[in-house]
Amino acid sequence: MSSGAVYTDEAIEAKLKAELPHWYLENGWIRRKYRTSGWKATLMVVNTIGHLAEAAWHHPDLTVSYAFVIVKLCTHDAKGVTDKDFELATKIEAVIAWQPALEGGVLTGTPNDDPRFKYIKYD
Repeated sequence: MSSGAVYTDEAIEAKLKAELPHWYLENGWIRRKYRTSGWKATLMVVNTIGHLAEAAWHHPDLTVSYAFVIVKLCTHDAKGVTDKDFELATKIEAVIAWQPALEGGVLTGTPNDDPRFKYIKYD
């Protein structure tokens, strides 16, 4: 299966600005830093990204620390950023940055005002 065409840096920057404003281009990878409230939340983020990557069969590089996770995407066989990277980044963003309380449904979301339950530090 083809990875698709490799985007130019200019096209990547434009697509990120339009579709994934919290992501950025650096050294040939699209990246995103998710800040968390601590180790347990960081592990949940890593495991969620791991599930999405395995389901997609497209695997990012991760930098994992106590209170953050950096996701890096690049299509290795294409030697650049392709639609695979944008599609997985979009799915990761939708899941990790999801805030149910903002949707107006019955799900209230994690109570971020209580440090015992704080999870993601939303942008």
